[in-house]
Amino acid sequence: MASDCVFCKIVKGEILSKKVYEDDKILAFHDINPAADVHIILIPKKHIDNLTKINKSHQNLLFGMLKVADNLSVKLTPKKFRIVFNGGSLLVVQHLHLHLLGGNLGKNAKWD
Repeated sequence: MASDCVFCKIVKGEILSKKVYEDDKILAFHDINPAADVHIILIPKKHIDNLTKINKSHQNLLFGMLKVADNLSVKLTPKKFRIVFNGGSLLVVQHLHLHLLGGNLGKNAKWD
């Protein structure tokens, strides 16, 4: 865990979050600045800086994150949803994460 990482602090319980899913490897919680009606962040509990730092050993973790996102989409936003992995300079928090977006998007966002 990175001591200055906001998501690592959420994993450790130092920063509160509105959790929607948790297991031994993955945590999912509501984004504090949602870009859609449903905006969930999914993170690995183990700190990985970003997509450029993944390797073959992470394949089960990444599949698990996608499967959790899919399962949450069925419960939270069954009609349409988007799963987004950002990378590089797009990451506000340097900790691998994905966004599950559903329902109505913000006024400047598009589904296509």
